[in-house]
Amino acid sequence: MDSIILTSLKKIPHPKGDIFHAMKAADNGFSGFGEAYFSNIIKGEIKGWKKHSLMTMNIVVPLGMVRFYIHDEVESCTVVYDIGTANYQRLTIPNGYWVAFEGLTLEQNLVLNIANLEHEPNESVNVPLETYPLGFL
Repeated sequence: MDSIILTSLKKIPHPKGDIFHAMKAADNGFSGFGEAYFSNIIKGEIKGWKKHSLMTMNIVVPLGMVRFYIHDEVESCTVVYDIGTANYQRLTIPNGYWVAFEGLTLEQNLVLNIANLEHEPNESVNVPLETYPLGFL
């Protein structure tokens, strides 16, 4: 899973509201822009498994904390990343990996995906959560 990139991001304190950097075109992991969208996840809920065949995801969590499970079916291994307000980083996930994510905090858990492609329904596949176990992590 060497192609997964975890990048520390700047969080600039401001008395009227902090500024959270997400991504610049010059950043490592940027592979073009197709669309950006937000997804909300409730504490204790898990969304996934989903695998993109073409899309590279650049994931940022500006509100809350979210646990990302990334599974490589070729190597039969799963890695876990916790990112969010308390651990502000960008997670770059190339196509070909299974991804699931779980809300960790009581407040809103907001996920931003800066994708290199526009959404195309036939470009990704979903399987039930039971397909790859999360309990051993």
